[in-house]
Amino acid sequence: MPENASFNRPFDKLECTNKSTEPSGELVFVPLHFGHKLRIVNPRGRLGIITLWSKIDFVHDTLAELGTDLDPHTSKIAVIGNLYGNGIPHLLRNLLYNPQIRDLIICGADRSGSANDLAAFFDNGLEEAEIIGERVTRIRGTTHIIDDLVTPEKFAEKPRLFRFGELRDKKSRFELYKFIQSFDPEPPISSKRIEIPLPEVHISRFPSEPRSHCIVKESPLDAWRELVFRLVRFGHLAHLRKGDRQELQNVKVVILDPRPDDPGSLSKYNFAIDELIQYQQDMLNPDLPPDQSYTYGSRIREYFGFDALSRFATRLRENPEDRDCYLALWDSRSDIDAEDAPCLVSLFFRVFDAKLTLTATYRTHNALDAWLKNVYGLIKVQEIVANETGIEMGPLTVISHSISIDPARYEFARRVAESKTLSIDIDPNGYFVISIDDETREIVAHHMSNEGIQLREYRSKKAERIQHEIARDCAISDINHAIYVGRQLAIYERYLETGESHEES
Repeated sequence: MPENASFNRPFDKLECTNKSTEPSGELVFVPLHFGHKLRIVNPRGRLGIITLWSKIDFVHDTLAELGTDLDPHTSKIAVIGNLYGNGIPHLLRNLLYNPQIRDLIICGADRSGSANDLAAFFDNGLEEAEIIGERVTRIRGTTHIIDDLVTPEKFAEKPRLFRFGELRDKKSRFELYKFIQSFDPEPPISSKRIEIPLPEVHISRFPSEPRSHCIVKESPLDAWRELVFRLVRFGHLAHLRKGDRQELQNVKVVILDPRPDDPGSLSKYNFAIDELIQYQQDMLNPDLPPDQSYTYGSRIREYFGFDALSRFATRLRENPEDRDCYLALWDSRSDIDAEDAPCLVSLFFRVFDAKLTLTATYRTHNALDAWLKNVYGLIKVQEIVANETGIEMGPLTVISHSISIDPARYEFARRVAESKTLSIDIDPNGYFVISIDDETREIVAHHMSNEGIQLREYRSKKAERIQHEIARDCAISDINHAIYVGRQLAIYERYLETGESHEES
């Protein structure tokens, strides 16, 4: 028999179609959240199956092949659903609303640790933690932040969870079949439905062009913090079928030094370096399990009949100026209509300024939980090709066509955004030395490279004229720098008008 242990994440967000019981008083399964993603087998069933990251169709078909009763009137199974992303709050609320579902089968690929998180919720409960200087609630012994409106004590009976692995071998499948065949639950202690709303989130945004945000930072963590800040401040609320999201489009993030961050700095934001390193290894595994539609490792290293990383390394060794090292992971033949399709859709390797750069494009992106993990995976991808070619690693660029945060995690996102401090960045476009030419009585702005080489001289009696010329030439790229130069031009214009003494700045 499988291990009896408690587990995490939902059956997902559904429209509630009926909140009543049958005339007999028997409870039927009515999901409050993620109903459109669930496979309801027999609404009067008493058993739930969580497939984690594995395809629901795979588990359903496996059960059918084993001879499991899947009849909508007689099956012991009420519902089958995935468990990934940020679904724990929704799963818990679905369970509270359906107290007749006391037993849960956990099977499938656990790519995000959701099974252990769910078990920890029921076994260990919640704890307060300090993240970014503020108190938050998380599942005790994990890094999973969650609201505190639902606690284990809300359940009249703690759900019993039974793990069966990934169902890749006959033994695990047969054990699952035997368990379902012998399943004979006692009547639930309580038939009272409990409905606890999700935390209410109030979102406001500042105006911007939501398709033009570009972020340049030294490290992955710094880039992630700025990314979350931009989404909180400028993101638009989108009403998706899976739920609301705070979204920006076509966000471009350039990481100048793509190396692992300091573990202590990561832990301040609830990231564990061990989990990020493990993700790197998992992401590049070329094997495609039968219960999954795709993996990045399969698409990169096996799906198209060759290992793209080895192929690109060979090409770049032969010709470092090769511009054909491009891989499209998206397969339009199958992915457009697939229920589960790759979010990472392209990789482009290019030797630029004698360093190996990588540009990765994502179709959709979860900013809070997936983005930094994905970046760590990409760092490993870039590192493999760099090592095989002997070319030093350069910047990593990540483009996200649609990137968002789940409003259910908005409070955490807000805390990350509010942790942003004042900073001065070096403008890659150079700097300005401003003075007054006493002979011509003009303001002179010398545009200098960051290496101290003069690039151009701007002259005028009016600061506004120089302002417009600098803007025309795109001589400044940093807003803080632009404001500073504008202040200096105004000061020197006043010197001209008043005759005050001045010094070069």
